[in-house]
Amino acid sequence: MRRKAREAALRALYRREFLDLAPAELLAEAELPKEAWEFAHSLLSGVLAHQEEIDTIIDARAEGWGLDRLPLVDRNILRLGLYELLYTETPPEVVINEAVELGKIYGTERAPAVVNAILDRVWKERKGGEVG
Repeated sequence: MRRKAREAALRALYRREFLDLAPAELLAEAELPKEAWEFAHSLLSGVLAHQEEIDTIIDARAEGWGLDRLPLVDRNILRLGLYELLYTETPPEVVINEAVELGKIYGTERAPAVVNAILDRVWKERKGGEVG
């Protein structure tokens, strides 16, 4: 259920790259049970509310790439994973695993490795108190 919600949130984030719509509108086509839709909506709303900070974190850690050079889908997988890692109670191991799986399914060939590396680094920095 949560994987489907994450997939819906990812699709909505991708759509947001082209359409300036509210989260509920971006998720309008998602056929999810109520609880999954609410989880997807909370993820999407959270990413959008914290996107500037999340993008700064990605840009600082995407060595040799930079935020603007990352493929759109990979960038949005990272946004979703970082939001969940930094702002929710989901266990970090689950967040990283789910983001890597999204990368395998939807991202570029490099996505799983890049997503894993950046999320793992942020998680370790967070444990050490130095994320920002």
